[in-house]
Order: sequence, then structure tokens, then C-alpha cells
Amino acid sequence: MSACTLNQHLIERAVEFHGHWCPGLAIGLRAGEYALNHLGRAADEEIVAVVETDMCGVDAIQVLTGCTFGKGNLLFRDHGKMAFSFYRRSDGQGVRLVFDRARLDQAGDDFAELNQKWLRNELDPDGEARLMEMRQERTRWIMTAPLEEVFTAKTPDFAMPRPARILTSLTCDQCGESVMESRTRRLEGRTLCIACFEARDKWL
Repeated sequence: MSACTLNQHLIERAVEFHGHWCPGLAIGLRAGEYALNHLGRAADEEIVAVVETDMCGVDAIQVLTGCTFGKGNLLFRDHGKMAFSFYRRSDGQGVRLVFDRARLDQAGDDFAELNQKWLRNELDPDGEARLMEMRQERTRWIMTAPLEEVFTAKTPDFAMPRPARILTSLTCDQCGESVMESRTRRLEGRTLCIACFEARDKWL
């Protein structure tokens, strides 16, 4: 697979949805592109995405693939990895795409240091201009490099998630709010929501 094959309209939709253009969004666009090329787009829930980060790129994946939290076919696993798994329910095909940040680093490059200073609001105007130029260079590479250079494609290391289910809601005995049955906790014969269970030391 050569450089990005997404049309400009799709890219602009993702930028509008996310709010700005950045390397993280570009990573998500390329992951979504891979999913479209190999598995197709979810008209409803037949394509499932499991993301291991809450970074910018997840917004692009929602726009491109049709996988969303509301439909239950976009799942978040808080692993802190730039890894994205996609499954097709009709035939069980799946792929896990892993992005390695080291591929963006260049010898003698002070990008990481500048980025940390920028996050701490410690950069002078010259340093900020240099950082923004580096970010643009990295974004260009992400969008123009072959997909096999941007990601390592692996077999997913967990089974395809089950379809979303509508479960019964119960009432938390502490706060009185409705909560999905699968998210309740039992304590001393009482049904609790997760928030009240975690705050039990304050009211027990």
C-alpha cells in the first residue's frame, strides 16, 4: 500500500470533527484507512474497533469507520498504547495495528524535549516555531508513508468483542440513580453504582 488513499473530503470531515489538525489525528486517519481497505465501513455494527488509547486519532477512526461508542462497536481499553484493532463480524477477520513513536524520531532531533517544554508552557517563540515545523514534518510523513511503514499489523491478541446488549437498569441504594446492571457492585446486601462503591469510605 502506497501513500494515503483517503479523499480530501473524508480528511476534512475528520479535522472538523476533532477540531484541529495534528500528528495524532493523522495516525487515526491512516489506521481508519487500513480498516476501510481491508474490512470495509460499518453501516451499523458489523465492524468493531478496539482502541488502546484515548488520543486524537480515535476521533478519525469514528469518522472513517462508523465505529462509535454509542453503537457499542467502539471499545476503549486503557493500555496507553497507540494500537488499534478492527474486526468484521461477518467472517471474523481482524487485525491489530501498532504504531511505534520511535519511527518518527530522527538522530539529533530534540522534538521530545521541545514537546515537553511546550506542554509545560516553557517554550519561547523560536522554540515553538521549531516544534510546530517538526510536528508538520511528522504529520506529512504519517500521511505519505506506506501503511506497512506506519503500522505493524498483527493478529489481535483478544477475541472479537460480543455485540452490545441492552441490560436492565437497577437503582443504586446509596445515591438513588439508575445504573446498568453489569456496572453495579454488591456491598453488605446493598446494590451500589461504581461511584458510590468507590466512595464507600466516606459514608460507611
